[in-house]
Amino acid sequence: MENIKPKSAMKNTRSKRFDKTFQKLISLKIASNNGICMLNSHLKVKEDPFTDQHIKANGNKNEDNNKARNKAVMEALIARLFAGVTTIKAAYAELQMAQHPYNNDSIQEADQAVVDELKAISEFKRRFMKKELDLSPQVTIMLSEIQEQQSLMKTYEITIKKLEAEVDVRDSKISSFKKHLDESMAYNKSLEKKLNSSGLLSMFDNVKLSLLNLTHFVQFLNHTLRSIRSFVKLMIREMESAHWDLEAAIKFIHPNASFTKPSHKPIAFESYVCITMFEGFNYPNFIPPTDQILKHHQKNNQSLYFNNFKRLKSLNPKQYFKQIPNSSFASFLKSKYIKVVHAKMECSLFGNLNQRKVVNSGGYPDSAFFIAFAEMAKRVWCLHCLALSFEEDITVFQVKKNARFSEMYMESVTAESVFSTSWESSSTGSDSSEVRVGFTVVPGFKIGNTVIQSQVYMSPLGFRARQ
Repeated sequence: MENIKPKSAMKNTRSKRFDKTFQKLISLKIASNNGICMLNSHLKVKEDPFTDQHIKANGNKNEDNNKARNKAVMEALIARLFAGVTTIKAAYAELQMAQHPYNNDSIQEADQAVVDELKAISEFKRRFMKKELDLSPQVTIMLSEIQEQQSLMKTYEITIKKLEAEVDVRDSKISSFKKHLDESMAYNKSLEKKLNSSGLLSMFDNVKLSLLNLTHFVQFLNHTLRSIRSFVKLMIREMESAHWDLEAAIKFIHPNASFTKPSHKPIAFESYVCITMFEGFNYPNFIPPTDQILKHHQKNNQSLYFNNFKRLKSLNPKQYFKQIPNSSFASFLKSKYIKVVHAKMECSLFGNLNQRKVVNSGGYPDSAFFIAFAEMAKRVWCLHCLALSFEEDITVFQVKKNARFSEMYMESVTAESVFSTSWESSSTGSDSSEVRVGFTVVPGFKIGNTVIQSQVYMSPLGFRARQ
């Protein structure tokens, strides 16, 4: 006879089987949810006689907790991997830095840092694949952030060192270039000195008044113009340092002047200095006398002017000024400085009128600006003496604005041909293809029947200055 189990016993047996089955299902679900073994190695389920609905709700809650836990661990793992990459990057930067200049200790240190970090990442991979990760997400993320920040700081330090090294190299190059520039300038000055002493100026040492010709005048005129341009460059640099509005200054010198190129604008300052310095050039000592006195003075003082030219041409202007402080040259130097460098200009360039006061009182300022001006003035004065040494009458002329170009009386100061400028203006659709005189830069000279061309700036008629 079969033994019949009581209903209560059968019910308990079914309940235990159901619990075991549910527990297996939960474990399988979590294992298939890309979970990490250490996060959910086992789950404990309370074996209470609850209904199916209550058991299902409790299982869902556990599943959500496990998902949140898995997500936190994965975020921590990724943060750690990123921190490792940053560490490798910093170590690689250090490795590169240690190559130039070569530093064996730094190279070994950086290489070891790369190897250590790769080993750490490899160990994380191994533990992840075998589901042996055992970490705290919050702590790992915090440590990863610290590691990443430290690596970034190290990278920035290496970058700063690299930039500082580049700055040192640039400074070294700049110093080398400055030294080379100083050497070149000294060499150029020595060449100029040799040229003045044994070349251009020495040719006048053995020249007699009777053998003087216009070639000598043209050669010394070019020598004088080089000094004028050198002074103009210095004056423009001083104006730029004083934050002058050069455009406004150019408009004041030559209103409505048009320039075919922006690089031509400094020519206006050269024109201003030349016109001022050569004003009264054909008069004895730059002082206009009556016609009768002029003819008598010139005919009877040719040898005197020529001797003055030969004596002063090679002298330092300061030396000559101190030897004869009341000479005609001293008066010329004073009057021309007052005209070229007006009070407002001097005050803005140097912050005071000290140089002007010294010049007015008969002194000789020692500034580089005045020394350059005095050298220019000396050459103009010597050219003046040379011109008055000729038997023929001398006149100075300027060309009016908008005058037609004449090869007999003019030459262009720019490198471009007048005819090429005319063609370019017509091809670009200017108002007129004809070029006209913009302004006189260097006045022309007429000695007897011989004309020495005036140097002018040419621009197409109707041309508008490029902005």
